[in-house]
Amino acid sequence: MAVYTFKEAKAAPSTSRGVLFWLRENLFSDIKNSVLTLLGIYIVYIMIPPLLDWMIFDATWSGTQKEIVNSGARWIFIIEKFDQFMYGFYPVAEHWRPNLVGLISIAFLLSLKFIPNIKVKLGLMLIYPFVCFVLISGGWFGLEEVPTEKWGGLMLTILVAAVGIIASFPIGIVLALGRQSEMPILKTLCVGFIEFIRGVPLITILFMASVVLPLFFSDGIDFDKLLRALIGITLFQSAYIAEVIRGGLQAIPKGQYEAAESLGLGYWQGMLLIILPQALKISIPNLVGSFISLFKDTTLVLIIGLFDVLAMVTLTTSDALWLGYEIEGYVFVTMIYWVCCFSMSQYSKSVERKYHTEH
Repeated sequence: MAVYTFKEAKAAPSTSRGVLFWLRENLFSDIKNSVLTLLGIYIVYIMIPPLLDWMIFDATWSGTQKEIVNSGARWIFIIEKFDQFMYGFYPVAEHWRPNLVGLISIAFLLSLKFIPNIKVKLGLMLIYPFVCFVLISGGWFGLEEVPTEKWGGLMLTILVAAVGIIASFPIGIVLALGRQSEMPILKTLCVGFIEFIRGVPLITILFMASVVLPLFFSDGIDFDKLLRALIGITLFQSAYIAEVIRGGLQAIPKGQYEAAESLGLGYWQGMLLIILPQALKISIPNLVGSFISLFKDTTLVLIIGLFDVLAMVTLTTSDALWLGYEIEGYVFVTMIYWVCCFSMSQYSKSVERKYHTEH
């Protein structure tokens, strides 16, 4: 009778090749890469320690202006002027309102990502702008009315970028569909608008919205300066969004259009249910690139007398008590823009992963 003995199973060999293998394959694979890697390490070595000394270790974080003795960054200037960098001239007692709008905006973005019901999403999209407008501007439900002349800082930057992105997106879709249309008049109008707007700098459109547009109004009619800027930025951005979406539409195979027709779907049904979702998914990277560019272009509102977060650097350093602090101000604003743009990029990547269905 055969006797079987059971031996303990051995663990499978590890697929990891270790840190040394990764370094050899990616950084020191040949002489050229090795030289470039060593050169990069040397550049980092001569740049990072002085930068850390200036920004952190030798920086001044508290006290008064007369007590500054360190040679590093004087962050007490940013701390002293922090409210102006964030809110402009918005009343201090009402700062809770833009803060609440910020929390609502974060919750809104998370809801768009995690709530699957499309009807709930559409409802939130309709309610969200109204709630934010009421909270920021006031004049409703017992809230103090704050004129737009007092809006500024990072609050104004985010508001201009958000309105430009949200309002230009549906307009861009309509323009893209119009440019792809087979109706000659509609196609000509859409092509003319897109090519004209894309051929004019944003700064020119802002000047026209601020200076030229009021000339066409009758006496006694005056649009708010911020509203005119938002209209100009929305029209400018919609032309670029239209071209991005048109590229996504052209990337859809012809078979998808034929499949929609074979199912008996009309033009709008096939476009909304089959074509546009695929085109928008393809266009996500380029759309986010356009949104990031718009966020950075909001600095141009300074030329029409609106003080965004970058304009606040010049304004705050003109204070006789805080002269010569431009470097700290510009470094602080640079970090703000990087955090915002990087966050937009990471959010778009998470959306891409969620809607990646080609596997």
